[in-house]
Amino acid sequence: MPALVRKDLGPALKQLADERGLTMDEIVSDFEVALTAALKKLYGEAQDTRVEFNIEKSKIRAWQYKTVVEEVEDFDKQLSLEEAQEIKATYKIGDIVEEELELKDFGRVAAITMKQVMSQKTRDRARTVALEEINARAEQIVTAKITKIDRETFHLEIPGSSLEGILNQRGQIPGQNFKVGDFLKVYINRAVDDRHGEIYVTRTSPQFVRALFDLEVPEIGREEILVKAIAREAGYRTKISLQSTVENVDPIGACVGARGVRIQNILSEIQNEKIDLIPWSDDPLEFIASSLAPAPVLRVEADEASKTARVIVPNDKLSLAIGKSGMNVKLAARLTGWRIDVKSEERAAEEDAAQFEELTLG
Repeated sequence: MPALVRKDLGPALKQLADERGLTMDEIVSDFEVALTAALKKLYGEAQDTRVEFNIEKSKIRAWQYKTVVEEVEDFDKQLSLEEAQEIKATYKIGDIVEEELELKDFGRVAAITMKQVMSQKTRDRARTVALEEINARAEQIVTAKITKIDRETFHLEIPGSSLEGILNQRGQIPGQNFKVGDFLKVYINRAVDDRHGEIYVTRTSPQFVRALFDLEVPEIGREEILVKAIAREAGYRTKISLQSTVENVDPIGACVGARGVRIQNILSEIQNEKIDLIPWSDDPLEFIASSLAPAPVLRVEADEASKTARVIVPNDKLSLAIGKSGMNVKLAARLTGWRIDVKSEERAAEEDAAQFEELTLG
């Protein structure tokens, strides 16, 4: 009989399944895939083969398939009508001929291939499980340990996962320094490098700050406070707009916390970065004015059609409203979704006078 019987195979696979935490169905499936790969190594990659393992009888059987054709062009996959009918007289053109393979000479090379394929299948399955665990925790913060620093890239040990966290320079807050062995909070993205078993994490995403607020402010988790929008320039400033859904809950006060404890916990994580807590408003004029904090605003003139606004601030607060490298007004624009043009009170008066003169003379 072409079948191969190995009485020791069933117990060996059972032991392997126990060691790797797999079911017998999984280990048998892996074994059949591995055996198929080994047969291709032995008989040629072009062969169409099928493998079946009967664990109760410890019996392995394998078949190759060939199509009956009028003229053979591929000897690995095709069989002439004459050859087919020698096997069975009723075969005709287009039929598939199944031939059981002789396994008694199953060689050492094939056995090595089986071992390699089964090991790879185990690694792939472990990686899949790890990815599923990570994806279940995606868009959350975890505290990870730095295990290695390589050219400004941090390699992290993520608790509860066999995957390695990667925090590259782009994901690091400027000006912060860490060393191997330090623990730090990171935000898990969904972008995973499946080939190397790595998961990319960040500390610069606006959602990192949002997640810090989720941790510190239980009212956000209970949806008594809604985070309506967030804009961030990591290492410089974050603006976050908040709305209360409960009449007696002050969204700003809740996020600051008693004696400022909650906001200080968040600030200690991002260190030199500033946070502006902005009350949400359905009135765009009010919301735009609030978004330019910490600068006071005298008035806002808005054009709904073009979503542009001119904001007038006191003369001595112009630089504060604009911010370093224009960052404060840029973040306000990102937060509100409006294009904002900030003017000092003096400059706005000059522009208004010039416009009035042009209209009267015209």
